[in-house]
Amino acid sequence: MPGSLRIAIVGGGIGGLTAALALRARGLDVTVFEQAEVLREIGAGVSIHPNAARLLKRIGLDDQLRKIGSPISGITLRTSQGNAITTPAGPATPAFGDQGYNVHRADFLNLLFAALPKGTVALGHRCIQLREDGDRVHLSFANGASADADVVIGADGIRSVVQRGIGLHSRPTSEGIMAYRGLIPAGRLAWADDLKDPALWLGSGRSFLLYPVAGGRLINMVAFVPTDTESEESWSAPGDLKALALEYAGWDKPVQDTISSLDETFRWGIYDRAPLPYWSTSRITLMGDAAHPMVPHVGQGAGQSIEDAITLAVLLEGCTAVDVAGRLKLYEALRLARTSRVQALARAAGKLYRSEHENPSEKAERLREWMAQAAHSCRHSRSPAPRHRSSGRHSRPRWRRSRDGDTVRHVSIFEDAVRRQWISRTKICESACKSSSASRR
Repeated sequence: MPGSLRIAIVGGGIGGLTAALALRARGLDVTVFEQAEVLREIGAGVSIHPNAARLLKRIGLDDQLRKIGSPISGITLRTSQGNAITTPAGPATPAFGDQGYNVHRADFLNLLFAALPKGTVALGHRCIQLREDGDRVHLSFANGASADADVVIGADGIRSVVQRGIGLHSRPTSEGIMAYRGLIPAGRLAWADDLKDPALWLGSGRSFLLYPVAGGRLINMVAFVPTDTESEESWSAPGDLKALALEYAGWDKPVQDTISSLDETFRWGIYDRAPLPYWSTSRITLMGDAAHPMVPHVGQGAGQSIEDAITLAVLLEGCTAVDVAGRLKLYEALRLARTSRVQALARAAGKLYRSEHENPSEKAERLREWMAQAAHSCRHSRSPAPRHRSSGRHSRPRWRRSRDGDTVRHVSIFEDAVRRQWISRTKICESACKSSSASRR
């Protein structure tokens, strides 16, 4: 792509690969540097709620997402003994609105990887250092390779090398919780065909989550238990099935059936971090867990990374080298407040799920109030569409033809909202500059 910015993305997870797809769709030259030597079939379930699913549709992935995903319409909440958590108004099972999906992480990563042109992702490249030098960034890798880029996007997780490279040294904070994860073939569980939406059991200090993935062929389990030791923030650290069974002794039969049906389980440390003071320098920025890691209790880790990716693509489209610093700062300004709110919402959810010795009806009411907020984050704040002047006729929506000319796509509300805020902030800056210039005269 001659003449376009050269963008290096460090990290080939969900956020990094989505950013690569969105940036390439807007004509930008992108390379993803991933430390893994091969794509590994690891991981478990990931929630792609409507705020993210709508954005994936904008880069042409809606059909593939439907094929690998299990639709979500809400969540069922139960006590540890299996009683539905209800209020006088009814069950505490609010719908999320629109359509989201639960997917297997490996299936989703393979989908994203396959959608990129061959050679876009450089495997076996673990970034060990980056240096910003004027109008470029120099990257060094553990395998001895190096690269230069006009823009670097750090999508390399909670222990980000890129984050340290821009002068930030923020330690992840444990929630005092670890999770056991596992996948069970649906055929092993007599009631699996009835499990359409996520089901969450709540007990003193613990919670137990099940939902279908891989088109219903597998059931994903996440069991949250208290811990006073540091656990690995890993998808593949082995866990102890006997210890897991003891944590949920006496719980509802589907919980115990699930645990006894596991062949193996993995331990997963639950961490986040206080919001960072900044994400960007003149040529480097952060996204996803590198910028705003969050505990998993609202299922928005992947969704917020996808929102980051689309925001960056919208802002960097048509960007020249001299505009990069301003666009990255604007990206940070547009995203930091929302992701900080979702981080706080997720932490509050975990505390509420594990709260002890509360009146059941009071807890149910608090859950309903909290879920209303969670549903809003899963839908995303749909800003009203911009008004168009017309001569008495209905206004037509704005359309954009894709660069290959094959399809016509509607510009999403999300993208329009980003652009409107961009234009508004640009006008404010220009006005401030004019005022400053006039005062100097």
